[in-house]
Amino acid sequence: MKRILVVKVTSMGDVIQAQAVVADLHRAFPGVQIDWAVDEAFADILRWNPGISRVLYAPLRRFKKTRSAKDFAAIWASIKELRRERYDAVFDLHGVYKSAIISFLARAKRRFGYDNVNLGERGAAFAYSDRFAPRHDRNAWDGMRRALSEALDYPIEPVPSIVLTVPQPAVPPETVRHAPYALLFHATSKEEKKWPVANWIAVGQSLVERGVTPLLPWGTDAERDNAEAIARGVPGAHVLPKMSVVELAQCIQLSALVVGTDTGLVHLASALRRPTVMIFSATSRPHFGIDIPDLCISIGDDGRPPSVAEALGAIEHVRKPA
Repeated sequence: MKRILVVKVTSMGDVIQAQAVVADLHRAFPGVQIDWAVDEAFADILRWNPGISRVLYAPLRRFKKTRSAKDFAAIWASIKELRRERYDAVFDLHGVYKSAIISFLARAKRRFGYDNVNLGERGAAFAYSDRFAPRHDRNAWDGMRRALSEALDYPIEPVPSIVLTVPQPAVPPETVRHAPYALLFHATSKEEKKWPVANWIAVGQSLVERGVTPLLPWGTDAERDNAEAIARGVPGAHVLPKMSVVELAQCIQLSALVVGTDTGLVHLASALRRPTVMIFSATSRPHFGIDIPDLCISIGDDGRPPSVAEALGAIEHVRKPA
């Protein structure tokens, strides 16, 4: 194979964890060029992967809300850019209408997609010439890696390799003056995935006692209010200004610890190999959790949020007190 297109459009955590297939494909097909189609919101993350030759992106999520002529024009331009190259194979790792349309429009000899029973939207089946089935006896991303390797008959390394090179800031982020610090990603888009403010306060207080400064990111006004409520209960904690994904990634790289809910930025912390504790309350830990021995760990599960004691034990596990 000389050129491959991978289609995984959203969400942030899924896109980050799926980066492992890039290293797999480069090992299997030395010299291969890999392009990736993604929603515009996550294009920067793919640019951090030196194994990706071309990032194809469009404002798909935004257009769904705005229906604006400007966003439609951007999508149309992205289609023309997509069709500029010819691919030996397209791998749709998403399995919904929008990813299927991208796969179908690409100029390719073969288009791989999930079996019908594993598609997110059954109608996506029209796009594929070849099918594969994800392995359900493993977590989502390991199962995806193994499914691709079996479809193309190549071996994979047991430990996934995700290489992301975050651009260095022109000046060090303001968080360095708080070092050593822990980023507490308390925010989540789904109410049921939240962890109680009282629990965050207890964890923050424990970190301060160890000489670690809790820092609280946020993205919306409601999340800022939540961050301020936590900070009021943790003398020494700081609410960060609103930051871009790039700025947060730069802060993650310099952190002593990351604790957060099952969200994209916590998956990013794991991919950047920072000591990380991921908290599950409403999604499946075995299916979506992170697990890097002595470095990244998941706690709780769907319908069983972890206790403060479990969180503090996990922090001890991934990081010695400062």
